[in-house]
Amino acid sequence: MNNFSLNTPTKILFGKGQIANLGKEIPADARILITYGGGSIKKNGVLDQVLKALEGRPVFEFAGIEPNPSYETLMKAVEVVKAQKIDYLLAVGGGSVADGTKFIGAAARYTAGDPWDILLNRGAQVTSAVPMGCVLTLPATGSESNNGAVISRLATGDKLAFFSPYSYPTFAVLDPTVTYSLPARQVANGVVDAFVHTVEQYLTYPVQAKVQDRFSEGLLLTLIEEGPRALAEPENYDVRANVMWSATLALNGLIGAGVPQDWATHMLGHELTAMHGLDHAQTLAIVLPSLLAYKKEQKRAKLLQYAERVWHLRDGTEDQRIDGAINATRAFFEQMGVPTRLSGHGLDGSAIPAMIAKLKEHGCVALGEHGDITLEDSQRILEAAR
Repeated sequence: MNNFSLNTPTKILFGKGQIANLGKEIPADARILITYGGGSIKKNGVLDQVLKALEGRPVFEFAGIEPNPSYETLMKAVEVVKAQKIDYLLAVGGGSVADGTKFIGAAARYTAGDPWDILLNRGAQVTSAVPMGCVLTLPATGSESNNGAVISRLATGDKLAFFSPYSYPTFAVLDPTVTYSLPARQVANGVVDAFVHTVEQYLTYPVQAKVQDRFSEGLLLTLIEEGPRALAEPENYDVRANVMWSATLALNGLIGAGVPQDWATHMLGHELTAMHGLDHAQTLAIVLPSLLAYKKEQKRAKLLQYAERVWHLRDGTEDQRIDGAINATRAFFEQMGVPTRLSGHGLDGSAIPAMIAKLKEHGCVALGEHGDITLEDSQRILEAAR
């Protein structure tokens, strides 16, 4: 097991009715900006619950944060933070709202230059941020309890990430009942996103981190079991609770502590989103099976472990078991209704050279846990995913 330093400071309020308790987590004298997306929280009553919990306090709202939060929109929120002297942010939504709110908090206090530099420097120059909490409505990204965010810039077609210890939410409310009304597409995306987050930290190479491996395998098995049930039984509390908690644990730092991590699937996926506007999870489902097949020699030991422990494949040759595990992964995504090839979204791959150019521009020239995925490798992986 590799050395690690782990800090997961976000307080979790999990379960039905927990939104009513969020006021206790925010300073009594805070001027609060609630951030959210397209307004579904008004239709399903979540915003009313939040406002009731904050009754009597100075509360402002900022709506319109996109599924892939844009720099242009978020900078408008930064103006509101400064004009209204906001000193606490409350993200109410899914991972995109949480990501966007992290950027708003950092950009509002950024004095080192253009706020876009936060993304160009991956958060290295962030020295302060407006504190924030989160009411999660879409389990997927784990952003409600980590310090990372991914932001797009429409003007340039860029999609970049930043990380900062100042960007951890101070608390997150996870009420599984608020996910009952989610469209099937968002439920499926959330399951796939959590699954790939787990795989990115698990399917690398062995370092005898047995605890992290078992945690990861437990999350994968839970998602395989409960993902289809979440689609078939949308108001099954236990199912929704397990999916929600799995998504949080997949990226709160726990399973990635002390182990090598990959993230090449995410880097390629970001370019697919920036180029074609696909949902984040849709891009991961396209890239991952192709990448696993391409890198199966480097990942052989962990792929065999994955085949046995997650997919219960114990017969046949090593290659047959590895191929079986990759095929089972693809089949699971398809079962969730998420296509695993570019053609499933009506794309022919003609934009792959442009995506490779963007990868080069963003410095993504040595990806993967070994840093051995070159631009040429990335192109082959994307071409195999047509």
